[in-house]
Amino acid sequence: MPRITLAIATVLLFMAFTPIAAQDYLKGYADYQAGDYATALQEWTLLAEAGNATAQYNLGHMYRIGNGVPQDYEEAVNWFRLAADQGDADAQLGLGIAYKYGNGVPQDYAKSVKWSRLAADQGYAYAQYNLGTMYNNGHGVPKDYAEAVKWFRLAADQGNTWAQFDLGAMYEYGQGVLQDFFKAAGWYQLAADQGDIKAQYKLGNMYKKGHGVQKDFIEAVRWYRKAAEQGDGAAQTNLGVLYEFGKGLLQDNVMAHMWFNIGAVNGFELGGTFRDELAEKMTTDDISKAQAMARECMSSKYAKCGY
Repeated sequence: MPRITLAIATVLLFMAFTPIAAQDYLKGYADYQAGDYATALQEWTLLAEAGNATAQYNLGHMYRIGNGVPQDYEEAVNWFRLAADQGDADAQLGLGIAYKYGNGVPQDYAKSVKWSRLAADQGYAYAQYNLGTMYNNGHGVPKDYAEAVKWFRLAADQGNTWAQFDLGAMYEYGQGVLQDFFKAAGWYQLAADQGDIKAQYKLGNMYKKGHGVQKDFIEAVRWYRKAAEQGDGAAQTNLGVLYEFGKGLLQDNVMAHMWFNIGAVNGFELGGTFRDELAEKMTTDDISKAQAMARECMSSKYAKCGY
């Protein structure tokens, strides 16, 4: 919900702002950006109590995350509702998320869908994505993959990374659309280019298998490494596999063991299985070296992973 960062660009669109009120709002925005949340809260509270929807949303945001005030989901919902009733899309989505997770209100998927749809119908990409997830999971609406695809596509076309990834998955598995590896790879690529870890891992898989793209182990290594260096256990384990069999890079059991070990630590069980199987083929010295490298890799937050 990015209104806090976008408000300065849209403030003059809100006719409820008088010139003086606009100055107060911008002063609150500057204070918020400077980390002076208490002063921002004071400025925006006056505007919110006067009925300004933008300020009401911002107060809800502050209470939701606990900036300048104790975190209070119920108070956040109160402010979101005031703004949402005036048609504010961010606040409508804020209410939709609150109902989705039961933050400040009893969990209610149907109400989450209602408020998310109101924001989505205004073209708000985050709300379109959220509505797609509700159809994808059958939360508050009958499960409908085709409808999920519709909303994912609307959000993905606006550059929403999560929607791009999920749309890629729908094409990969043929849910709501005909299975199409080429389109799946294309959507994964867009999300991966924005740094999405899951998309980077999936793109590595596509290049490893030759699904939707020409099989290319070097590209598989590149995308697995990007995800691995952000802590993805599956990507780390798959990178280890490519090291073990020398696909896309020089064969190296020590590097393979290192990545298997790290993948296991990050919750990918096959990493531990592959590590232990590989260890039976390695010398004690090489295992010790791999373990030391794994420790350095993790302690450096993936800055030093290897020789």
